[in-house]
Amino acid sequence: MPAQEMDLVGHLSELRKRLLIVLGSFILFFIVAFVYVQEIYNWLSKDIEVQLAVLGPSEILWVYLMIASVVAVSCTIPIVAHQLWLFVRPALTPKEQKVTLAYIPSLFILFLIGISFGYFVIFPIVFDFLLSLSEGMFFTFFTTEKYFRFMLQMTLPFGFLFELPVIIMFLTSLGVLNPYRLQKMRKYAYFILVLIAVLITPPDLLSDILVVIPMLFLYECSVLLSKVVYKRKQKLAIAA
Repeated sequence: MPAQEMDLVGHLSELRKRLLIVLGSFILFFIVAFVYVQEIYNWLSKDIEVQLAVLGPSEILWVYLMIASVVAVSCTIPIVAHQLWLFVRPALTPKEQKVTLAYIPSLFILFLIGISFGYFVIFPIVFDFLLSLSEGMFFTFFTTEKYFRFMLQMTLPFGFLFELPVIIMFLTSLGVLNPYRLQKMRKYAYFILVLIAVLITPPDLLSDILVVIPMLFLYECSVLLSKVVYKRKQKLAIAA
């Protein structure tokens, strides 16, 4: 077998191993979260001022699966980052290995910060605003599925979006991106971020604005951090 084909088979085998570890971790976290889903639900719903209802047995199961899946995804993120680092580690220098390894806890911390920002800041503002539109006009009645689906739309995307600075720093340290390239593609990035905000939020202007502004701010922070990493990388290259 040619050397190139052997390398390809080796990479695919390594990728399969990493994916199996990630999948196994997700399943394990999902099972644990499903066991404790009632406690998690009670914590999430303790401050709800509206009465929630279910329209059928399948909706109860959907809520259980949704909560367990979100918890499992959150817990699996550092494992995904670590497995990705192990996959690309052979192509990195010892210094790059140490630098990129430091990004793994940052990914998990920023994910939690993003979810907290969405849950404690964005979600209450949008939810109260939409409720105020129904005062004196409608009788508000929420199903558990609709409520938690709306809450996920307002929280989960921020968990992933808040990881953008670390991801861009990681790609900059690998030489895939640089701040000048990010500046040139700013208008396209803005368009994509606005499009994502419109797709993941309910169809009202306030939700779009409250999501777009943090996303654009995160992109600009990512550009600044990319500059820091890029300049530091250049200094190390000159010193070497």
